[in-house]
Amino acid sequence: MIAREGIRVILPIFFIAFILSIFTLLSASILLRVIFWISLILFLPSIYFFRDPNRLIPDRDNAIISPADGKVVAIENTEDGFVGKGKRISIFMSIFNVHVNRVPFGGIVKKVNYKKGKFLAAYKSIASFENERSEISIDSDRLKFTVTQIAGLIARRIVSYLSVGDAINKGDRYGMIMFGSRVDLVIPENVKIKVQLGDKVKGGESIIGEIL
Repeated sequence: MIAREGIRVILPIFFIAFILSIFTLLSASILLRVIFWISLILFLPSIYFFRDPNRLIPDRDNAIISPADGKVVAIENTEDGFVGKGKRISIFMSIFNVHVNRVPFGGIVKKVNYKKGKFLAAYKSIASFENERSEISIDSDRLKFTVTQIAGLIARRIVSYLSVGDAINKGDRYGMIMFGSRVDLVIPENVKIKVQLGDKVKGGESIIGEIL
């Protein structure tokens, strides 16, 4: 599958490459051939970047799943205005990771807060507080948590499909961040963390924690 944001990027590139391929066959122009190969080179990485593979969502009621593909770069004590005391788990997404984000646990969206900020390297801890980001707070009868999409040094566009009041399920696609970024998950103290620093995780599939 291709992420919905990718269609608007991939289709124009494909159309240009297709038209140029016809003209290239009918013409001996070196310039046309160069432009055709450039468009083809752009087309293939675009498909790779905007890929959106299906994931096998863990069938465990107490499991909290990863919101993103990437590497766990921080597990820190924190205090969140919505969650209270808990842990912040930060996942760094390189440009080679799938960039579609998924809901860690089902519930009702209570807050959506977009904050403008800097574009520091997303693997740095300070990025959680200084960078441009979209914070989404979700509540259920078993868990309150906040998941934050954070822009990075290259990533300059955060996409979220959620609004306050939306009912969402574990594993639902809820947005993406383009070209390398970071996702923070804040969960309360009654969750047993199931990952360690350096672990590589898959969004919608890897278990981040379990409700005790």
